[in-house]
Amino acid sequence: MNICCRKRIALALAAIIMGGGAASHPAAAQSGRLNAVKPPVADQDLIIRIADITENAVFYPVDIEGTRLEVLAVKAPDGTVRTAFNTCQVCYGSGRGFYKQQGTVLVCQNCGNRFRMGQVETRSGGCNPVPIFKNNKTVTDTVIIISKAFLKEAKGIFARWRRG
Repeated sequence: MNICCRKRIALALAAIIMGGGAASHPAAAQSGRLNAVKPPVADQDLIIRIADITENAVFYPVDIEGTRLEVLAVKAPDGTVRTAFNTCQVCYGSGRGFYKQQGTVLVCQNCGNRFRMGQVETRSGGCNPVPIFKNNKTVTDTVIIISKAFLKEAKGIFARWRRG
């Protein structure tokens, strides 16, 4: 096997070990920046390490009973960590109501509305990322825990997610 083939295999293995890497996730590469995409979690609580959160959105894929969901977490300008489902409260039924980061904003891929990181988790209703408020998660000094039961309640808004 030549050196080129060995390098490709090594890179592929590294991508698998690292949870797929940026190239495997459509929200990963934005405006020359890489958003972290964590390995998927299946049928369990989602645990987000606060130390992993920066001003660039971090995406957490979750599979709950066969439905793919995604949570995003980001550090707002005030230093707080904000969480939301990566789907739009109005556009989720279109299948394209999900967000990609462009520079310092999140952009809905269906309607084009733009949201600053400081707007995440601040409003319920309207065309916004679906917030995960404090009463729907447990926050400690080191982690945010979103229960499987709460994730299961959100399955309906992901029924057509990234389709159509």
